[in-house]
Amino acid sequence: MKRVVVTGIGMITALGLDKKSSFENICSGKTGVGKITLFDASEFPVSIAAEVKDFDPSVVVEDGKEIKKMDRFIQLGLKAATEAMSDAKFSEFDADEFGISSAAGIGGLPNIEINSNVCLQRGPRRISPFFIPSALVNMLGGFISIYHNLKGPNLASVTACAASTHAIIEAAKTIQVGEAKKMLVVGAEAAICPVGIGGFAAMKALSTRNDDPEHASRPFDGERNGFVMGEGAAALVLETYEDAVARGAKIYGELIGYGSSGDAYHITSPTLDGPLRAMKKAYKMAGEPKVDYINAHGTSTAVNDRNETAALKELFGANVPAVSSTKGQIGHCLGAAGAIEAAVALLAMESGIIPPTINQISKDPECDLDYVPNTARKAQIDCVMSNNFGFGGTNGSVIFKRVK
Repeated sequence: MKRVVVTGIGMITALGLDKKSSFENICSGKTGVGKITLFDASEFPVSIAAEVKDFDPSVVVEDGKEIKKMDRFIQLGLKAATEAMSDAKFSEFDADEFGISSAAGIGGLPNIEINSNVCLQRGPRRISPFFIPSALVNMLGGFISIYHNLKGPNLASVTACAASTHAIIEAAKTIQVGEAKKMLVVGAEAAICPVGIGGFAAMKALSTRNDDPEHASRPFDGERNGFVMGEGAAALVLETYEDAVARGAKIYGELIGYGSSGDAYHITSPTLDGPLRAMKKAYKMAGEPKVDYINAHGTSTAVNDRNETAALKELFGANVPAVSSTKGQIGHCLGAAGAIEAAVALLAMESGIIPPTINQISKDPECDLDYVPNTARKAQIDCVMSNNFGFGGTNGSVIFKRVK
């Protein structure tokens, strides 16, 4: 099969409007978690989240009318995609051979909520004609393909919190079987709205540390009590190794292994077995390399962190590499998490800096790995793994290596 490499990265998170500032602030141990400002959450059981701040969509969409046609998740995704395409430094490309693989867990939830209220309160004739196109998950790829003239396969993954990890995998497969030579992967999510926060709060999935937002998301910590909702986007340009070398492109890493699995167990409660099988598939495909760093799913929920820790022990035995979760810094970005965290893992490999797991305060006897507590660490990193698992028992794992 064709070798697949990453030649462009874009990112927008609660800690930065581009990949450089996001990664630097993540490694500095800063957090973007704070009081919700996107709506009045004062009467909600959860009033904290990791919001993208000071984002102006006109930076990437000059026409104000076009902006109104896009839900926030599409705007964020377009911002990350534009940065990634610029980062890849194409002088030209064959549009027919360049596709897109997009992902979101929920999509345009704010617009669904708004237009549902309009329908109920003002009648169906007042629903926006742009409602459906702004809310569909695949419209993330639809809009971006138009803006960047990508005429190859236009795919979308909607697999909860594993969505953009699966989007990476689907893009790689598309290249490997020869259906395209290049693929833009974009994961985006913006579900910080009343029904989004209210829904996850009703499930008891969110941290309720409303008075201490900076320490609310604490992956693998003994006193974790739920995840913190985040929003953001990341984009990766994937292309064949041969094309990248031929045009002298900068290569962030080669995708050497990937794996997916299903729990077939419970709609929301994860298992140990499902994530383990996804990681095993990725590890075997990669040739069982020496992995130097793992960006864990690490949600700050009791069951996920315990299961992921146990699965890593089962896979690596006594030699589990350094592990960190960056969700303490940028929250859980749901369907965008996989793309963001893969980008973080690749940037860690490029910079030789392992991001920390912040808010490591209390020990959990069942979470006893090296989570790079609280402070980033310099290291030689030649191979990285990134894991993501989602509701419905859907799992994904990817492994990248340095191209020397």
